Amino acid sequence: MKASDRRTPATAFVALGSNLEVPEAQIRAGLREVGALPETRVVRASSLYRSAPVGYHNQPEFLNAVAQVETHLEPRALLQGLLEIERRHGRVRDFPNSPRTLDLDILLYDSLALHEPGLAIPHPRMHERAFVVVPLSEIAPEAAIPRHGCARDLLQKVDAASVTRLHTRIEQR
Repeated sequence: MKASDRRTPATAFVALGSNLEVPEAQIRAGLREVGALPETRVVRASSLYRSAPVGYHNQPEFLNAVAQVETHLEPRALLQGLLEIERRHGRVRDFPNSPRTLDLDILLYDSLALHEPGLAIPHPRMHERAFVVVPLSEIAPEAAIPRHGCARDLLQKVDAASVTRLHTRIEQR
């Protein structure tokens, strides 16, 4: 995982989700580990939100959050770091939308629009998902989602009542 030569760090937003093995603890630990990636720091994190599963419904509810990070890692290196954190937390990909110990996704990376095998920025369908839009708009209401507008405006297009805020912002202990 090599850091770029850029002088100014990129601003990225990372979604955190879990519905297995004490989800709140998984998200808190995941947030700490994201902040420990090389040349990366967590700037702020949203509150925790409870949401119903999407796609496969026969599983526990999820806890979700969004973190804003500054990083010198390029998008692919950041993704590799997030996948390694998931792996350490026992993430298994049995089938699409399956239960998970920890799910970490790059939502946005500066104003980049990128579509490569295994990496799409902005994250596909993020603009349609209340469990992403609500916590994102909490910490960065002006965050621009390419081709979709800013986070605050997207609140009107998602079912914000489908997520329940549990806490104030997650602390990095």
